Amino acid sequence: MFKQLCAAVALGLGLSAANAQDINFGIISTESTQNLKADWQPLIDDMAKQTGLKVKAFFAPDYAGIIEGMRFNKVHVAWLGNKSAMEAVDRANGEVFAQMVNADGAQGYYSHLIVHKDSPHKTLDDVLKNGKSLSFGNGDPNSTSGFLVPGYYAFAQNKIDVKTHFKVVRSANHETNALAVANKQVDVATNNSENLEKIQERQPEKFKDIRIVWTSPLIPLDPLVLHKELPDAAKTKIREFFYNYAKTDAREKDIVMKISKLSGFKPSSNAQLMPIRQLDLFGKRNKIEGDATLADADKRTRLAEIDQQLAALK
Repeated sequence: MFKQLCAAVALGLGLSAANAQDINFGIISTESTQNLKADWQPLIDDMAKQTGLKVKAFFAPDYAGIIEGMRFNKVHVAWLGNKSAMEAVDRANGEVFAQMVNADGAQGYYSHLIVHKDSPHKTLDDVLKNGKSLSFGNGDPNSTSGFLVPGYYAFAQNKIDVKTHFKVVRSANHETNALAVANKQVDVATNNSENLEKIQERQPEKFKDIRIVWTSPLIPLDPLVLHKELPDAAKTKIREFFYNYAKTDAREKDIVMKISKLSGFKPSSNAQLMPIRQLDLFGKRNKIEGDATLADADKRTRLAEIDQQLAALK
């Protein structure tokens, strides 16, 4: 009798997860929750209807909130950037299962540094030369385009430590940084091509006050991540929903276009994160190499460790 009871309890727990009592969909804070909810809620409603799962949007004030939510099994599926997806895979039982697909066929998007249109600074070199007199709006530390990519390509490769190079440094989401530049609250900030398109559509007068002074190499499009411990039945339903969503239905196509000018989603895996892992390690290597406080022996040891990690990724 006791074994039967235990089996029934275990079955009930598995069914409760699979039957959608608490599937939380994490959405990274690239802009205001109000805007994100307006863009994503129609897809989440469709996901609930088509999978039979009870799906709720899960918002947090920063990227770490979504990662920690997944770590403690409060977030079960999430839209993340590549950097935050890497953190979720490494620290929060996440696994990449899908990738966004752009409607125009582009394979990625771009990170930018932006200034006010009236700024005397017109290039990255201008920004770097005058950093001590500039306020800088950095991105969320777990953002690919707002932090990792500009941190490496714009700053680390130029031997710049952001924390000490600028007069003032603060961190915010993409939308907040864009508006801070437009309103002359910061002199220069990170952003990306996708968010600037949304600013142009929603607040065209603010967009007119923004000028791009630096553009990164192409960044792979964002992944979707599942919690590994979700029941297989729920995982299958979620995968099939995203792989088939917006393929033919005109209304669904309109929904993904509004989210981020998408045509839909395609299968992916943790392998998508390989370039981001390499980029992250390169950034750490540059930081160690330029650290004058480290003893030579300690520096050699740390550099050798990172070189081993980079070699293992090839």
